[in-house]
Amino acid sequence: MRIVIAGGHGQIALRLERLLSARGDEVSGIIRRHEQGDDLREAGAEPVLCDLESASVEEVAAHLQGADAAVFAAGAGPGSGAARKDTVDRDAAVLFADAAERAGVRRYVVVSSMGADAAHQGDDVFDVYLRAKGAADDDVRRRTGLDWTILRPGSLTNDAGTGLVRLEASTGRGSIPRDDVAAVLAELVDTPGTVGLTLELISGSSPVSVSVKSVAGN
Repeated sequence: MRIVIAGGHGQIALRLERLLSARGDEVSGIIRRHEQGDDLREAGAEPVLCDLESASVEEVAAHLQGADAAVFAAGAGPGSGAARKDTVDRDAAVLFADAAERAGVRRYVVVSSMGADAAHQGDDVFDVYLRAKGAADDDVRRRTGLDWTILRPGSLTNDAGTGLVRLEASTGRGSIPRDDVAAVLAELVDTPGTVGLTLELISGSSPVSVSVKSVAGN
């Protein structure tokens, strides 16, 4: 498969790129800064320089041409202000989905957040983030031109992955190592039975492959 990842230098994205390239997929990661390229190459991915906050749909679609799947894993990051939650976590997600449709890439996986809700109340930056993520998820769910899956992890940690997770429509609160989020994403990308599902993810007791097959009905 050829897979293009938005937010290619993110912590989850770099882990995902390593997993996908190791299993033989052709991986490209969209990045904003040239100096991030070496980290992607080390992970086995081709860096693609493109700023999703300023690029046109046509520009992004050109990078997606010929891809079998697209993964939106971009984010403004914990140190950013409220404005960039809207321009990255919402607007760039919508742009990337527009571009995937324009390029004819049907398989589309989104890294969202547990608690994402366009109607979420509150004035803190994290509240704005949850609204932005929720609005982006709502936009994707309305699209008939994408075979989408939305993954909503719990609190992210840098602990070593265990390969044991809980993946359901509703899991309740919990944490999850980024290693395990990446492992689940790698399985979801080529599991058609998860199309049209919004899934929550936390650490659990089931192996990743078993969990994904379970929600896919296999």
